[in-house]
Amino acid sequence: TRLTSMTVTGQELLTQDKVSLRISYVYSYRITDYVRIALEINDFKEQLHVAAQLALRDYVGMHLLDEILESKEELSDYVTGRLREKAEKLFVEIIDGGVKDIILPGEIRDIMNTVLVAQKRAQASVITRREEVASTRSLLNTAKLMDENRTLYKLKELESIERICSNVGSISLSGGSDLLTQLAGLLQGEK
Repeated sequence: TRLTSMTVTGQELLTQDKVSLRISYVYSYRITDYVRIALEINDFKEQLHVAAQLALRDYVGMHLLDEILESKEELSDYVTGRLREKAEKLFVEIIDGGVKDIILPGEIRDIMNTVLVAQKRAQASVITRREEVASTRSLLNTAKLMDENRTLYKLKELESIERICSNVGSISLSGGSDLLTQLAGLLQGEK
């Protein structure tokens, strides 16, 4: 009555769209009647193994590669259900089961990696464009406010002068006009 696990390793299968996959499936079972297994069944382990292989082959043959990759859980449930149907006749109980690995051929794996990289680049590009639009919209709003309000314009001008002056060693100004006008004139290249 011990819980035992069995693995169907590297089963080579062909999908509905003719892509060759290798799938490993693992399941756990428990013997329910030792006497009847010994008297009525010849190599119940092999029969369980073949039943798992056939169930995998049936499911994979009816589905496209993308469907299989998106629904490993559905594949696991299908094979486990088929094993449970067979298990009663073999005097075992199937506890659980699941797909362990799906291995793609090299060229398909390379193509899928290329598609994934392209999708991620496209997503990054969309995010970059969205941020650029938001930044431009913010600049436009600031420009509109400054155009409508002269005080805000002067504050922005002072901010700019402050940033420039923080990087300058010394500035010489002569009397005559107000300080702000002279600084603005220097920055604009007036003499």
